[in-house]
Formats: sequence, structure tokens, C-alpha cells
Amino acid sequence: MSKYFIPVLFLIIFIVSVIKKVKPYDAFTLGAKSAIPFAVSIFPYLVSIFVLTELFEISGISSLLTKALTPFFNLMGIPTELTKLVLIKPFSGSGSLAILTEIFTKYGTDSYLARSACVIYGSSETVFYIAAVYFANAKTKKLLTPILISLFASFCSCVFACFICRLM
Repeated sequence: MSKYFIPVLFLIIFIVSVIKKVKPYDAFTLGAKSAIPFAVSIFPYLVSIFVLTELFEISGISSLLTKALTPFFNLMGIPTELTKLVLIKPFSGSGSLAILTEIFTKYGTDSYLARSACVIYGSSETVFYIAAVYFANAKTKKLLTPILISLFASFCSCVFACFICRLM
């Protein structure tokens, strides 16, 4: 059934555009044309996030934070093996996917750690990447409050993920 969703959606859009006498191809190209300046404007923000993410891992700060926060994470119900995933996810989706794959390989895909890691991976977001994209064209550059709220919500989702997976 889901394989028909996108073709049906395109058909509905085409029918509505014909009824409203809008040229779909012209509207699409106009939208694509306006997207190019936006993509160019967010490029420096994205590059900075990618560079900072790589520096976070290479510099050893990631390992130091993992060791320092492990006792607190354990107290909150997050296993030691998942601490690095919780720390990397706000910075890098591909980095956290690599950690998720390592957890699968080491502990098996049906283990408590793998289930918790999957829920953590799926329930949290790359906070800094999203902030860079969403706030690139914003008039206000006061990012501290939304980033802190996002990081707190992401951490809460990790705690809740481990709790729910422990019950299952």
C-alpha cells in the first residue's frame, strides 16, 4: 500500500494544480530557483558544524566527556556502553550510526543494549546540525536557549528509551 503513496500524492497535486490553473512545472522550477540562494546561505553553517563534529572526535574531547559523564548516565539508567552514542548523536547522524553498528556487532541486534541504542538513535536528533540549518536565515542569532532545550529533550528521550527497553 505504501508504494502507491507518492504516485497518488503527485497525481493529487497535479489534479489540484489543473483545477486551480497553476502550471506545476513552472511552480516547481520557481521553488527550486528560490532554494538555491538558501542552500548557499546555509553552507558556511553546515561546514562549521561538520568541522566541529570532526574536531570533537579527533581531539579526544568525546572520550573525555564519555568517561566523565558515564557515572551520571548510569545513575539516570543509561548503560555505559551507550554513553558515546548519547554524546555523539546531537553532533553527527553518521557518527552515531557508526556507533549503533558497533553496538550491533559487539552485543547482537536483539540485545537490550541494541534495542536501547536503536530507540535512542531514532528518538533523538542531530541538534547542532538542525540548529545550523534552521537558524541560518533567522534574524535572531540567540541560539543558546533553543539548543539547550533541544539537548535536554534529547537526553530525556535517551533516559526514557533505556527505561522502556528495560521493561520489554
